Amino acid sequence: MKLVKRVIIIKRAFIIVLDSLGIGELPDAEKYGDSGSNTLKTLLDSSILDVPTLAEMGLFNIEGIDYIKKTNKPTAAYARMAERSNGKDTTVGHWEIMGLVSEKPFPTYPNGFPKDIIKEFEKQTGRKVLCNKPYSGTQVIKDYGLLHEKNGDLIVYTSSDSVFQIAAREDIIPVDLLYRYCNIARSILVGEHAVGRVIARPFIGNHPDYTRTANRHDFSVVPPENTALDYLKEAGYDVISVGKINDIFAGKGITKAIPTVSNADGMDKTIKIAKQDFNGLCFVNLVEFDSLYGHRNDVVGYVGALNEFDIRLKALKELLTNDDILIITADHGCDPATESTDHSREYTPMLVYGKSIKPFNLGTRDSFADIGKTILEIFGIDNELNGKSFLKEVLG
Repeated sequence: MKLVKRVIIIKRAFIIVLDSLGIGELPDAEKYGDSGSNTLKTLLDSSILDVPTLAEMGLFNIEGIDYIKKTNKPTAAYARMAERSNGKDTTVGHWEIMGLVSEKPFPTYPNGFPKDIIKEFEKQTGRKVLCNKPYSGTQVIKDYGLLHEKNGDLIVYTSSDSVFQIAAREDIIPVDLLYRYCNIARSILVGEHAVGRVIARPFIGNHPDYTRTANRHDFSVVPPENTALDYLKEAGYDVISVGKINDIFAGKGITKAIPTVSNADGMDKTIKIAKQDFNGLCFVNLVEFDSLYGHRNDVVGYVGALNEFDIRLKALKELLTNDDILIITADHGCDPATESTDHSREYTPMLVYGKSIKPFNLGTRDSFADIGKTILEIFGIDNELNGKSFLKEVLG
């Protein structure tokens, strides 16, 4: 790594990922079964979306969003982001944002995990496995919850994404023990079976009225190469993760991890960080757009969550100084109006805001990686990551 000698005009960078806020199908969406997906349009079609802060920044000025009135004077630079990685998963999306393009997709298991994987997992945990097939996360605990309660067997399921998910009731399998089982699964799922994430899915309640808790935890595969986070950390900058960012990168490149229990909690903690002094990156994921609303096909809930975010976004913007930059983006889509409950292969939005940033149409970018590339240029760090910096285009 090499530091470029130049004057740094930005001290603090904030990146907020609106998990699953896609803005229209990518050209290869058909290959993923996602033709016609458009998460943002679905929210707008509800007629109850109210996001004046995002609108004035230029969200609706982005290329391809031609179904709503644009603002004449956007306050941010804006772009449509295309994903180069093979996949539509949270992990590959976030990795690409930080400059790591995944050419090979993570393995998926439409017929469940191989018998030898399950057998080894049962051997190491000392517990039998229930389900072992793709399933809705809320439905699987309804269908297998009573069996789980009877014998303490683990509910293992997957989806169209590269995930090995383990559900258990918290008073039967304590959360710490469930995490230990997830670590066991993570150690087994290597090589050709290196799934993107092993996910702990604890729940509470009685059949059939179970509720998943905020003690979810993702055990991601470690990024195989350095990302922008590693470059920043090695150069001595702060890298503060808020929400599931630390999980997605398996802690790699993070200097401080702040967990959250909701979108609102994530934004409140981000606002608190904005009131503090640091030098580097604050990287935020707001997962409930995806986990509570996109995957549940809950249009009204999704709209309400985005409306609530917009209010907190206004409060965050008011705290930004001349030395700050704010980037808002997403990692994939999850259109709540389609029959599918899975992620969708979509373009994502990008808004770039700061007192030193000029409003500018950045067009359609070839890769999410342009964001990580730009962050490293901001902090004067030479690198060999994927992507093309847009810093010179947005500096006023």
